[in-house]
Amino acid sequence: MRLTGRVAIVTGAGRGIGRGIARRFAAEGAAVLLTSRTAAELEEAASEITGSGGKAATVTADVSREAECERVVGDARDRFGAVDILVNNAGIFGPVLPAEEITPAEFDEVIAINLRGPFLLSRLVLPEMYERGAGVILNIASIGAKLAFPWNGAYGTSKAGIIGLTRTIAAEAARRGVRVNAICPGPVTETRMSQELGRAIGERLGLDEEAQREGFLEGVLQGRAQTVEEIAAAALFLASDEGSAITAQAINVDGGMVYY
Repeated sequence: MRLTGRVAIVTGAGRGIGRGIARRFAAEGAAVLLTSRTAAELEEAASEITGSGGKAATVTADVSREAECERVVGDARDRFGAVDILVNNAGIFGPVLPAEEITPAEFDEVIAINLRGPFLLSRLVLPEMYERGAGVILNIASIGAKLAFPWNGAYGTSKAGIIGLTRTIAAEAARRGVRVNAICPGPVTETRMSQELGRAIGERLGLDEEAQREGFLEGVLQGRAQTVEEIAAAALFLASDEGSAITAQAINVDGGMVYY
């Protein structure tokens, strides 16, 4: 197994991409601390892992809050030991509105969860990773950071910021044994965020949900959505020793959408 003996924190792990990554990491031997703001979803995800023989624990937390990030990292260390892998996945889309209609409070909330949270958690785990001379930070960004979409101001800005944070920390960490990368998923239509976003965009365009989804997928080179398992597989590769020469990258797992 590719992550035997490793300890991983996965944020936003109660559902969707985060849950898929946590499940995949545990299946490859990692002890995984799952965190999100919803306790019931976390417990269900952890039970799925432990029921399959994996190691998992949970902590309910809001990653936009410094004290709660400290609690997440502290719990991971107390339960499993030093943190080897951090996956910053927790995120919200925020308002599906043109920039001039987004309130400062709405904008700030998206930035706090999607960008400030990864910064807070990264700064907490980096010192111990530097001390060991090993570690991996993986940030879940989005093709929304690379393509021009309307009604994407807060989310797109936060995800572009994640790519900037990824590259900066990677530059600082590379000679100290720590790798930092980002994944930019395309449309993962099985997730709640994608479905809610599709409905909101469909309403603005006067389309039903299915028509909106089909039209959007026409912009994907492969002509289909990506899956949670495909994103998790990419995350596993980047977190494992198989990705040992890869750092400072923002890798598209998007069916060719960015280049179509």
